[in-house]
Amino acid sequence: MSEFKRLVFSGVQPTGNLHLGNYLGAIKKFVALQAESDCIYCVVDLHSITAQLVHPDLKNQIRSIAAAFIASGIDPEKHIVFNQSAVPQHAELAWVFNCVARIGWMNRMTQFKDKAGKDRENASLGLLAYPSLMAADILVYRATHVPVGDDQKQHLELARDIAMKFNLDFAEGIRQGGRGIDITVGEEPVHAYFPMVEPLIDGPAPRVMSLRDGTKKMSKSDPSDLSRINLMDDEDAISKKIRKAKTDPDGLPSELEGLKGRPEADNLVGIYAALAGKSKAEILAEFGGQQFSVFKPALVDLSIATLSPITSEMRRLMDDTTHIDAILKKGGERARARAEVVMNEVRDIIGFLR
Repeated sequence: MSEFKRLVFSGVQPTGNLHLGNYLGAIKKFVALQAESDCIYCVVDLHSITAQLVHPDLKNQIRSIAAAFIASGIDPEKHIVFNQSAVPQHAELAWVFNCVARIGWMNRMTQFKDKAGKDRENASLGLLAYPSLMAADILVYRATHVPVGDDQKQHLELARDIAMKFNLDFAEGIRQGGRGIDITVGEEPVHAYFPMVEPLIDGPAPRVMSLRDGTKKMSKSDPSDLSRINLMDDEDAISKKIRKAKTDPDGLPSELEGLKGRPEADNLVGIYAALAGKSKAEILAEFGGQQFSVFKPALVDLSIATLSPITSEMRRLMDDTTHIDAILKKGGERARARAEVVMNEVRDIIGFLR
């Protein structure tokens, strides 16, 4: 093997309702990547207990994410769809990576600081260490590419640091077993077992903002349901939320420069562009000079046309949990088979008896 085989991995936490931001920022990309890559898509249920230990309906939340994947167009036969806890190798490799990673690396993670807040001493150890589990999620399959938003780039850089330290610390074991390949990192040659994973952050709307505040990211945890469009919303709810979305009194500009300092206008134009598969400039060329009273109904129509088929299929799938469970079970079996190949080699590289 002269290079790592291209493999895409990503996951979504089963916490709360999936919304438009999840679809445009992640799932839509997942679907597009199927055409050119081998893909593994995971419902990361182990991650879901880092901040909220007890979930009253975790099983159905897991099923809901899987249903969203499939309803959006992910093919679970050609690719792999599964829930993380069904593959114990994720947790096993995460422990190895906990020993590879340094405490200082974890303390620098901005998301830990944001989520832990001022009461850091009372945060769970899982919340501090979850970037190590995220690295294991990716590298237990030796994945090469991960579609991520800007807020996850730091975690991907940490995954690269962990992979590099493992490759260097266990260089002798990797070579002795005839494992790994020669790569160049910067200008340095490295005999690597784990790849230097690359982010895939292309896309017209990597960050979809709240419909009530264009400076905040659209979030499942926002107390106002009017701040987001949920994938399970019906047509009336979608229409109501877009029509009530915060805007300013000015009309839409004809040039991108005119969106500066107008976060709500920029957000709605970005959503339209992402749903239509066009650039913001193209949308402004079409709607420039128009008032939001004209633009919002067009956005309502486009949103409903795009999301309603997904919503209908999600509801159909959620009404047949036996089918969803069968897909996740089969996906888990396929994922475990791949992960165990890697973990057997990792155990040998480290020197564990097996």
